[in-house]
Amino acid sequence: MTGMDDQIRTIRNHIKAVFDQPGSHGLDHVLRVVYLCEVIGKEEGADMAVLLPAAFFHDIARPVEEEQGIPHEEAGAQMAEAYLRSIRYDEERIPGIVHAIRTHRYSTGKEPETLEARVLSDADKLDAMGAVGIARTFIRAGEHQGEIQDAIDHMHKKLLNLHSLMHTKTAKCLAEDRHRFLIAFAKTLADEITLPGDLR
Repeated sequence: MTGMDDQIRTIRNHIKAVFDQPGSHGLDHVLRVVYLCEVIGKEEGADMAVLLPAAFFHDIARPVEEEQGIPHEEAGAQMAEAYLRSIRYDEERIPGIVHAIRTHRYSTGKEPETLEARVLSDADKLDAMGAVGIARTFIRAGEHQGEIQDAIDHMHKKLLNLHSLMHTKTAKCLAEDRHRFLIAFAKTLADEITLPGDLR
């Protein structure tokens, strides 16, 4: 397993070197998703040699999507496959990594069919919940030149629905506290920004 550990470190260093995009889907998000995959994956018995590379690469193609319109899950899967072959990664595990990247995205409707793909999907959704999910939502609103209401709309359209979409038992447990925090925050925010009728 030492050789595999070395390759995971190589992948991590590669991602840190090339992933220079700040914002709501920046390197900090990727590293949190990797950590959540470690927590959930170990509890659920996932193949970490599939799961961790998929987690590191899952948002690598966000800039490609913004610049060329190619869905980042598709471009990212291709980028991961090419890189993993270039470092002679275990060929039998590459299809599982590619599948996990292709099916991680909340909005595509593609169903993750393996345990590793389900764990990655769950970890990515968990990082859109709780306090960190709220922080990312306001960063996202700023990225789209939006205001507080845009962040609120995103919370109600997406974040408050994520707890019901978890695949694994471990993620469902982790989602409970984050969901409660989201509900409390949304209510408090609504109370604080409500203006009297003559100011609306």
